[in-house]
Amino acid sequence: MAKARVKAPKKAKAGDIVTIKTLITHKMESGRRKDKKTGKLVPRHIIDKFTAKFNGETFFSADWHGSVSANPYMSFSYKAEKSGEFEFIWHDEKGEETVKKSKMTVA
Repeated sequence: MAKARVKAPKKAKAGDIVTIKTLITHKMESGRRKDKKTGKLVPRHIIDKFTAKFNGETFFSADWHGSVSANPYMSFSYKAEKSGEFEFIWHDEKGEETVKKSKMTVA
């Protein structure tokens, strides 16, 4: 679907609040823009759901709508308590998903 980038810490101390940053390359077509050549509306195609999981458990999610900008950026925090794997999932209206994973070790 799209190219995703994630910046999440590889290591943290127990109890640390870590910041996670995500960015996905996507046009986020609202369905309101007209094609300059044909004059017809460009079909709507947006990412409508973002989910962040740690060791399979959802800790953050967001529902997105047509007003979200192209190439959406998301930043949020997570309290590090144990080692494991983050999983970030972007889901679009056509049923396609982009998944990115990142491991974190907690000492």
